[in-house]
Amino acid sequence: MKRLVWLGSVCLAVASPWILAVDADARLRCKAVQPVWEAIFNGYDLSNWVVEGPATYKDGDQEKPNWFVEDGKIVCAGKGFGFLRYDRTFCDYTLHLEFRMSPGCNSGIGIRADKYDPKKPDTRPSVSGFEIQILDDAGKTPDVHSSMSLYRYVAPRKSAIRPVGEWNVVEITARGTRLCVVLNGQLVQDVDQSQIESLRDKPLCGYISVQNHGHLVEFRNVWTRDWTTLACAPTRRCGILTRWLARPRHRVACR
Repeated sequence: MKRLVWLGSVCLAVASPWILAVDADARLRCKAVQPVWEAIFNGYDLSNWVVEGPATYKDGDQEKPNWFVEDGKIVCAGKGFGFLRYDRTFCDYTLHLEFRMSPGCNSGIGIRADKYDPKKPDTRPSVSGFEIQILDDAGKTPDVHSSMSLYRYVAPRKSAIRPVGEWNVVEITARGTRLCVVLNGQLVQDVDQSQIESLRDKPLCGYISVQNHGHLVEFRNVWTRDWTTLACAPTRRCGILTRWLARPRHRVACR
């Protein structure tokens, strides 16, 4: 036993200077490579976006698109049920977007979700990942179905949704198991999914989408900020011991 303790001490003593050097190097490199905002909607067309569910609807004798771009906005005509999904997965990131509702609007923002298959209800973002609810419910007492709820799971801290016709600005940050939602400058969600039994098995990576739930809704200024670039100095020596000693020691900020 004494020999094992002595060997462990030697390994720690030898590894520690290297660990500190890696940690310092990580801080320098991360500072130099701070993530920047990237537009995932170009304002002109739906390049890299995939319609899930009905792509068109009948208006008299005309076939019209359910999703289209107009004046720099993504517009959902609100016929049927489905999603518009960005065709790339994300893990740790902040999503910024603005939305404007029509009267009685019901919509949502999917994060860390699977691809939606209309034949498989469990592939909806609210089941396979998370749905941040969008609802015409300004001024109402929040519950697990309110605007900015983690739909069906966690009610928002407050109602910060603006009335129909006004633009709302939302930023959703997913970093590790922590989810933060800021609506119109107010923190409405700050959740560690590992601390909530019903959320523990939810994925930490997946697709971003916006929902068609039978109502006209508009989206604009859709940007992401990829926080995974901060994981920029993977450890290579001493295996489990080094990784444990070099682990993050602070809670990630809500940004």
